[in-house]
Amino acid sequence: MSTATPSETTVLGACPHDCPDTCSMLFKVREGRVVGVQGNAEHPFTQGRLCAKTNHYQERIYHPDRVLHPLRRVGPKGEGRFERISWDEALTLIGERWRSIIGQSGPTAILPYGYLGTQGLVNGLTVGDAFFNKLGATVSERTFCDSGASTAYVMTVGPTPGMDPESLEHSRFIVLWACNVLSTNAHLWPFIERARAKGAKLIVIDPARTQTATSADQHIRVRPGTDGALALAMIHVVIAEGLVDRDYVRQHTVGYDELAEHVARYTPEFAAAETGVDAGVIRQLARDYATTQPSAIRIGVAIERSAGGGQLVRALACLPALVGAWRRPGGGLLQLPLWAFPVKWDRLHRADLIPPGTRVLNQWRIGAALTGEIPLDPPIRSLFVYNSNPLVVAPDQLRLKRGLAREDLFTVVSEHFLTDTARYADLVLPATTQAEQHDLMFSWGHLYLTLNRPAITPLGEAVPNAELFRRLATTMGIEDPFFHRDDQQILRESVDWDHPSMQGITMEMLEAQGYARLSLPSADTFAPHAEGGFPTPSGKVELKASMAAGGNFVLPTFRQGSNEHQDGTPVPALPTYRPPRESRSASPELAARYPLAMMSPKSHSFLNSTYANHRRQLSREGEQKVFMHASDADRRGIASNDLVRVHNDRGSFVGVAKIGEETMPGVIIAPMGHWMASSRAEATPAAINPTAFADLGCAPSFSDNLVEVSRA
Repeated sequence: MSTATPSETTVLGACPHDCPDTCSMLFKVREGRVVGVQGNAEHPFTQGRLCAKTNHYQERIYHPDRVLHPLRRVGPKGEGRFERISWDEALTLIGERWRSIIGQSGPTAILPYGYLGTQGLVNGLTVGDAFFNKLGATVSERTFCDSGASTAYVMTVGPTPGMDPESLEHSRFIVLWACNVLSTNAHLWPFIERARAKGAKLIVIDPARTQTATSADQHIRVRPGTDGALALAMIHVVIAEGLVDRDYVRQHTVGYDELAEHVARYTPEFAAAETGVDAGVIRQLARDYATTQPSAIRIGVAIERSAGGGQLVRALACLPALVGAWRRPGGGLLQLPLWAFPVKWDRLHRADLIPPGTRVLNQWRIGAALTGEIPLDPPIRSLFVYNSNPLVVAPDQLRLKRGLAREDLFTVVSEHFLTDTARYADLVLPATTQAEQHDLMFSWGHLYLTLNRPAITPLGEAVPNAELFRRLATTMGIEDPFFHRDDQQILRESVDWDHPSMQGITMEMLEAQGYARLSLPSADTFAPHAEGGFPTPSGKVELKASMAAGGNFVLPTFRQGSNEHQDGTPVPALPTYRPPRESRSASPELAARYPLAMMSPKSHSFLNSTYANHRRQLSREGEQKVFMHASDADRRGIASNDLVRVHNDRGSFVGVAKIGEETMPGVIIAPMGHWMASSRAEATPAAINPTAFADLGCAPSFSDNLVEVSRA
C-alpha cells in the first residue's frame, strides 16, 4: 500500500541486501523521485531503523557514476573505457558470441557467476539459474556463505529454524560466537538489550575487539580457527561435572555415550593451549552456560571460515541439547531462521534442467579456472556476472585479474556501477536498484516475509534481473513459457502458499502491510524443540551424526563434472577438533616466514563490496586499515598510521596501520570491501586470501591465513 500527502508518497519496500535483518523500508517519493528512505516503524524487527549502509539509499539510486545504459568496451580490459550502445545491439552481440562458443566448444564453455548482491526471490540468488541450466552452461557452485555451517547444522539438528531471534529477550545467558551483531545484525541488538535489562549475561567470543565485544559483559578472545577446541572443551566440562540435562539427552539425542567418551581428551587445558583462553575461563563459561537457563548461542557466518569450521558448528549444535536449553523460549541455537520459509527453491533454480554430466565449478576457484591452472575441457570462453563483484569477494585476486584480462574471454557484467570486475567486461548491462523493481524477500535472520514494491520507474534503460533473463531467453531462442513469466508470476510461484507456516498470509495482505510474520507461535511462546521433534533421520539431535556414520561420508573439495577430486578424508561422526591449516603447529615452515594470522571481516560501512564507492560510506570507513597489536607492531618498527604491506606467497596489499587492542598478539585484522581501483597498489585482502576449502560444505577459509606485515 502507498500513503500520500499532496507532495509526497510513501511506498513500502524491503532492503535487498545479503544481511540477516532484511529490513522493511519506506521509500519517500516526490514527483517521481525517491527523496529519502527510512525503516518501517511498524515492522517488529526493523522497528523504524535502517543501518549505516542503507540510511541514504537514495544516494545509490541517483549516484552520478551509476550505469544506466548498455555499454561496450572500447579500450583495453581493465581500463574501464566504454561506449553507449542499445539493448538490441548488446543482446545481438551476446547471442552471436554465445552461439559461436556453443557451436565450437559446447555450452559448458560458458560460466555464470552470480551471488547475493540482491537477495530477493524474484531478482536474487537463483534468478539466472534456470536459464543457464537450460543453456547447459557450467554449473556455478556457490559455497561462500554458510555452506559449511549449514552442512554441520543439518547433520546435527536437521533443517530447523531453531530459535526465533526475537525470543532472545527471554534468554538469561547469551553467547555471540563469531558474530559482530552491531555491524552485521544490528536489528537483533534491541532483543539482546531487553534480555540484559532483565539480568541476562552477554558473552562475545571473537579474536577481535569489535563494537559488539566492547559492549558485552565478557569478551573471550580466541586464536583464529581454534574455536573448535573451545567448544569441545565446554562439552567436556558439561559432561565431566555432571551438568547435563540427562532427561532431555535420554529422550531427544542419540550418541551421548560415544560423545562422552570422545570428548574426554578435550580438556580445558588442551583447549587453553590451542586457543589462548585460560582453562579457568573455559570452565566457568561452560558452567554458566549449562546452569543459567534458558541459554542461547548465536553463531555468525564467519564461524565456518577455517579448516575446522564445520566441526566447530557440529560441536556448538550439540551443546543446547546437552544442557536442555531447547526446553524454553530464549534457549537453543540461532543459525539461519530461513529454514522456516516454504520457498520453492526447486521451482526457482530448476536443477532438473541440468544436462547429465554437466561439470560443476566452485566459484572459489574462478581465478585458477580462468587462467588454466585448473585444466578445464573445454576452457571457460565466456563469463556472465550478475549480483556479484568477484574481484573483491573471491580469493586469488591477482590470478583472477589475469584471467579477466584475457582478450579471448567474452565477459558480460550486469551492474549498477563500473566495479573492479565490470572494468574487465566486454559488455556492461544496467541493472535496477531495489526502488525500481518488484521482489519478495525471505530472511536468514528473522521470521518475516517482506514485500518490495517499485517506488519509481527505472532510471535510464536499467532493467531488473528477472527481465534481463527474459530478454536473454528470447535472444537464445528459448520459447518455454517458464522463461517468460512476469515478475508477479515468479513471485507467486516461488512460495508454497498452502504450507502451514503460510496460513493466513496472502499476497493481498503483503501488498497492504508490506510484511507478514510466518504462521508460527509468538516469540514469547516459541520453543520448537521443547519436546524434541528435530528434522533429522532419527528425529533427535544427532550428537553422533548418522550422515557420517561409519566414516563413509566424504565431502568434495573440488568437482569438475563427473571427474570428482576429493581430499579422501572421512567426515567423523562425532564432532572433532581440526586445527587451522596455516598455523605454527600444522605448518611450522610457513609460520616461520609468515608468523601472523590474518582475518578479513566485514567492514562496518560496506556490505561486502557494496557501497565502497559511495562518498558517505567511504568517508566513514576511510581507506583500507590493518589493525595490529602493539607488540607485533613494535617488533616490526611500525607506528600507527604508517603505510604497511601485508603479504604472503599468494600476493600482497597495502593499508594503513592501526595499533591498539582491537586485536590480539599474533593476529591482524584487515576489513574487506574496498575496491581495487581505489586501493593503494590496486589490491585488497582478497589478494592474499587462501583458496583452500574448510572441512564441510566446500566452505571458504578466509580466516585460516598466515601473513607477514612490513612498512610499505
